[in-house]
Amino acid sequence: MTTSRERVRAALDHRQPDRVPLDLGSTAVTGIMASALYRLRAALGLEQRPVRVHEPYQMLGRMDDDVLDALGVDVIGLQDDATMFGFPARDWQPYTLHDGTPVWVPGLFNTEPAADGSLYQYPQGDRTAAPSGRMPPDGYYHDAVERQQPDAEAHLDPEEWVRDMYAVYTDEQLRLLEERATALYNNTSRAILGNFGSAGFGDIAHVPGLTIREPKGIRAVADWYMATALHPEYIRGIFDLQLEIALKNLELYHQAVGDKIVAVFLSGTDFGAQHGPFIAPRAYRELFKPYHQAVNAWVHEHTPWKTFYHSCGSMVALYDDMIEAGVDIVNPVQISAAGMEPQALKERWGEQLVFWGAGVDTQHVLPFGAPDEVAEHVRENVQVLGKGGGFVFTAVHNIQATVPTENLIALFSAFNEAR
Repeated sequence: MTTSRERVRAALDHRQPDRVPLDLGSTAVTGIMASALYRLRAALGLEQRPVRVHEPYQMLGRMDDDVLDALGVDVIGLQDDATMFGFPARDWQPYTLHDGTPVWVPGLFNTEPAADGSLYQYPQGDRTAAPSGRMPPDGYYHDAVERQQPDAEAHLDPEEWVRDMYAVYTDEQLRLLEERATALYNNTSRAILGNFGSAGFGDIAHVPGLTIREPKGIRAVADWYMATALHPEYIRGIFDLQLEIALKNLELYHQAVGDKIVAVFLSGTDFGAQHGPFIAPRAYRELFKPYHQAVNAWVHEHTPWKTFYHSCGSMVALYDDMIEAGVDIVNPVQISAAGMEPQALKERWGEQLVFWGAGVDTQHVLPFGAPDEVAEHVRENVQVLGKGGGFVFTAVHNIQATVPTENLIALFSAFNEAR
């Protein structure tokens, strides 16, 4: 009998697996919001208990083994305890979301709303600092609070920017990764995806510095994007230093987890918009591609891992360059964006790229379609993208809070029929 680990390896090697592998929750971009997960558990007939919010920025629910087993999920993520706000995902405390969903949140998660009903989060849980995240009243997620200093562009110091954001792994962090990788490898037959992540050059989710008490340098989203043209040496200086740390950490990461993982999540930097890339291909080649090449070259030279890159939007103008840079896996494969039709993607890049995503459109079909529309959509995507391997099924980005539960059941039922 084929194990999940063998099934995923076949798909990543562009060999036809016995059935299409499934991922749900192995990364912060292939997960499910806590409210939707709570309702899904009930629909699956599982024990009703609060969901643990392991990623509080997006309010993602942790996938327990009973859910993974019930759905037949083939992938599990190797995680540490870090969160986007810099406080650890532990020391759990109860909290109730505005829609009535009971959850557990990390101990340093602020559960006290402000006078206007907003819920603010603080870097590293330090309430003496200015808040770095805000959930609006009746909201489901946090927005980043930009805290760029007024004179930021007068003090552009790449070393300062990187020093606040990145560091070489500590012995304690490496021991935790080694222990968890060993436990997952020995206690499950699922494929393990390593969530490294710190090679995401220019990842806009990290630019505001949600973990930092007093972020320095360019931290406003619009200013950052303009800085790639206005201050290219500043951006390159940051990337050079980030690359140096990333390569050191990759070596340490490999020493800790070895060949227990099948792939490594390296980058969550978005390059695509709805109708095309929001960066010119020339700019990608000059500013980002050399760093991607360096990281991927190290991984391919020293490990059997596949490299995983996330970017939303229409990516067809950049895929050839990403292939040249050594990218193996692309996610979320936003099939609702221009030029991203599954058949065209499979025909053009199906032998070179692994499509990890594209299972169901989360912009239109999953949240707003009828259950039979969701089911037909899923069957079509599995049939097209699953041929010859090179496909791991998951939704296009995270499953959102208000998706009807009947649509989730239709999704997984249709997938199990089609896979």
